[in-house]
Amino acid sequence: MTKLDGRTCLITGAAGGLGRSIALAAAARGAELVLTDVDAAGLHRTADQVRAAGGTVRLAEPADVSDRDAVERLARNVHAAGGVDVVMNVAGVSVWGSVDRLEHRHWRRMIDINLMGPVHVIEAFVPPMITAGRGGHLVNVSSAAGLFGLPWHAAYSASKFGLRGISEVLRFDLRRHRIAVSLVCPGGIDTPLVHSVDLVGIDRTTPSARRMIRLFSRHAVSPDRAAQAVLRGVERNRYMIFTSSDIRIGHLAQRLCPRLYEAAMHAMNWAFVRAVRRSARHG
Repeated sequence: MTKLDGRTCLITGAAGGLGRSIALAAAARGAELVLTDVDAAGLHRTADQVRAAGGTVRLAEPADVSDRDAVERLARNVHAAGGVDVVMNVAGVSVWGSVDRLEHRHWRRMIDINLMGPVHVIEAFVPPMITAGRGGHLVNVSSAAGLFGLPWHAAYSASKFGLRGISEVLRFDLRRHRIAVSLVCPGGIDTPLVHSVDLVGIDRTTPSARRMIRLFSRHAVSPDRAAQAVLRGVERNRYMIFTSSDIRIGHLAQRLCPRLYEAAMHAMNWAFVRAVRRSARHG
């Protein structure tokens, strides 16, 4: 069991969405928090909310996780104050688009933030955890797109499958140091990201695009509910953590019924193609 009470937790992406909800839920469990996000104003709002609820924020410092130097500066400040016991890589961004519409900048942004961001955090914080010898926990937030071949997620999946691979190795590498690893694979979470995700080649204002977003939102869980699922999984030392039953069932079907999985992916891909065609007609 990973007890959060009295442990120091670093949470990236804490300015909003899942990161903010995890921060509030972890503080309610007695964790002391180190918070970071590129959004300084949102970060400080989260810190204020935690403190107003009686929680402890040891440090709330803005940093861009894609900037290794910025993460190293954050780490120096954190280690000077005693280090951390739990590292939670929550920060991330998303872009969807077919491969003929994605530009190099889309691929680069996904890798820089979603993959290299957690790598920078791991580089800066996990070796000192090993040296401290207190054990701990590393939590990496991947995605359903780190499990499935979802349509138009090639750039996003490149980053999330990569993070899944890192986690799979570290779950064994870090065991001898008593550092557990959890890979979070959320499905839809109803955060502002749902309404701001970059849909390359799709006009978000068309009826077909709005229908797609509404459908996603109907299946999305709240950030607070997802945060509780994440922390329950961490406390029970689960490796793979799902925030909704649909992704758990989909992962099971992928392994046990590959033909059903393939049929579902083909159907989803065709639905996306139809949406683009409708969008083009309305455009």
